[in-house]
Amino acid sequence: MSADTDELRVWIDQDLCTGDGLCVQYAPEVFELDIDGLAYVKDHSGELRQEPGARVGVPRGLLLEVVDSAKECPGDCIHVVRASDGTAVAGPGAD
Repeated sequence: MSADTDELRVWIDQDLCTGDGLCVQYAPEVFELDIDGLAYVKDHSGELRQEPGARVGVPRGLLLEVVDSAKECPGDCIHVVRASDGTAVAGPGAD
């Protein structure tokens, strides 16, 4: 992977999560509802990342699904950012 590749990362603000599960419907490989009813991101091995602000890479094949989940999220809590500089691509703070 070259240094100029815009690799994206995604994270969820659980304080704003409404637990609707739209993100899980869009990209179950990246998002999962936990026993507390809130959504969390999963890493490439499928491990649920429950630490606050945990960020995981967005698989290239799921880019549109992850961006759509951030745009459609009723809690406006899914952040998709560029790994290189943290610029918001979708979700809160994105254009």
